[in-house]
Formats: sequence, structure tokens, C-alpha cells
Amino acid sequence: MERENQTSVLEFLLWGLSERPEQQHILFILFLWMYVVTVVGNLLIVLAIGTHTHLHTPMYFFLASLSCADILFTSTTVPKALVNIQTQSRSISYAGCLVQLYFFLTFGDMDIFLLATMAYDRYVAICHPLHYTMIMSLRHCLLMVTACWTLTSLVAMTHTFLIFRLSFCSRNTIPDFFCDLGPLMKVSCSDTLVNERVLLFLGGAVILIPFMLILISYTLIISAILRVPSAQGRHKAFSTCGSHLAVVALFFGTVIRAYLCPSSSSSNSVEEDTAAAVMYTVVTPLLNPFIYSLRNKDMKYALVRLLRGKVSFSWSQ
Repeated sequence: MERENQTSVLEFLLWGLSERPEQQHILFILFLWMYVVTVVGNLLIVLAIGTHTHLHTPMYFFLASLSCADILFTSTTVPKALVNIQTQSRSISYAGCLVQLYFFLTFGDMDIFLLATMAYDRYVAICHPLHYTMIMSLRHCLLMVTACWTLTSLVAMTHTFLIFRLSFCSRNTIPDFFCDLGPLMKVSCSDTLVNERVLLFLGGAVILIPFMLILISYTLIISAILRVPSAQGRHKAFSTCGSHLAVVALFFGTVIRAYLCPSSSSSNSVEEDTAAAVMYTVVTPLLNPFIYSLRNKDMKYALVRLLRGKVSFSWSQ
């Protein structure tokens, strides 16, 4: 009977983006604008790469995959937050919360794995240029992306199942604007030791192993670039990596802050955690199209051709 009472929770309340009523209208307009720009910007990146044959290379294939993941990642959390602001309701059903958690973890981890894959692509291109075509063939690229999706799905299912095992005794307020692992564990009334250990080891591995691989890749890349005799060659090599490094620093900095350096449950800490979550769930996907297009002449040219209607959908490598 006790177990039945504990699991009879049909919905949660989300803390939201702010508790101040006077800020709700401004937040709605701001986040609606950011969401629209994120979806349109990343969609333009995908279409520009798909319709411009010069961009049918592994680097841009992974960039298009990252843009797709960013659209799905943002769409998992922001629309629900906008609906809650507009309807002045903070509720989310128990089933809806678990579904949101699963897809949030899937697409968020996909971003992490794709950033690591893109770093590996740059490493092969700069450090092993003669073998680049063979190593980064279209078949190998598809296999890597498929492996990324498979791993992220398995990780997300593991965390979601462990949350499903937890008991929730009453209508709890989740201290965030979406359903995430840490906030859900905070409002559970059962033992979360297993969840915390799995989050520490599995979650830590998902974040830190790709991050370390990226650091190793760029250490080798920088070492190789510094051996290039011409200044023009060094500048060209650095320019192809600069955009990716900027995205890596922004994304991993906020993710590590949110998951590996959690704060207490005080009001100020909840606001800090929400701000950190906004950075990697909303701001980073918003900035990615600008970072990758403004610093890349090929992307600029492809976007101009796309907007002028000069498209070609054949793919070749």
C-alpha cells in the first residue's frame, strides 16, 4: 500500500525559468525568439550542406548531424517551457516527464559524441591527410553516427529506467524548467544512491571521455600545425578548427558545471543551475549556426546559394 501511494503521483510541477510574475511575458518573447532562430538557423545549415555539393565532406556531414541533434535537443525542452509560461501552468505529467527526460538525455549526449567525432575528423584531416579519404569514407562516417545514436539511446534508457524505479510521494516541484536527472532525484522520497552512482560514473564517462578525446585530438592537431612551415598554411589549419573549439568550450563548460559540480537546493542555487541549463540547452544550439557560418567562407557561400534557390541534392564524397 505504501508503494502504491508513493507511485500514484500523476504530475509534477516545474520551477520554471523564473518565479517572478512580471518577468514571464519577457521570458516568453525571449525564449520564443531564441527557439525560432535556433530551429531556422540549424535547419538552414542542414539544407545548405545537403544542397551544396562542395560541402559533401565528412566535416560537414558531422556538422549537419550536429545541427539536426541541436534542433531535436532544443525542441525537447523549450516548447513545453513556452506552453507553461503562456498557460500560466507549471505542471507536467509523470509519463511526459519521463519521455522528456529520455529524449533530452539522448539528444544531449548525441551533441557530446558528435563534438568528439568532429574533433577526430579534424585530427585525421590534419595529422593524416594522405589517409583521410580512406579513414573517413562515407560508410565509416555513417557507422560512427549510427554508433553515436545507439550509445546515446542506451545511456538514456538506463538513466530513465533508474528514475522510473524511484518513488515520488506527493506533487513535487522540480527545481528546473524541464525534467532532468539531478532535479528529479532531489524530489524523490526513496533512496537515490544507485541513481547517484550511475550518474557519477556513467554520466561522468559520457561527458569526460569525449572531452578528453577532444583535448588529445587538438593537442596533436596543434602540434602538427606548428610544424607547418608557411604562416598561411598554419592560419588555414587553425581556421578550420577555431569554430569547433569555440562550441566545445561553451558546451562542455556549462555541461560540466551542471552535472559534475551540482549546487545545493537553495533558491539562489536553483537560479544558478537554471541559468547553466539554459546555456547548454538553448544558448549553445542558438549560437552554433552563427559560429560555424560566420567564420566559414564555404558555409557563407552555400547559404547564399540556398537562399537564392540554387540547389542540388546529390551527395558525393
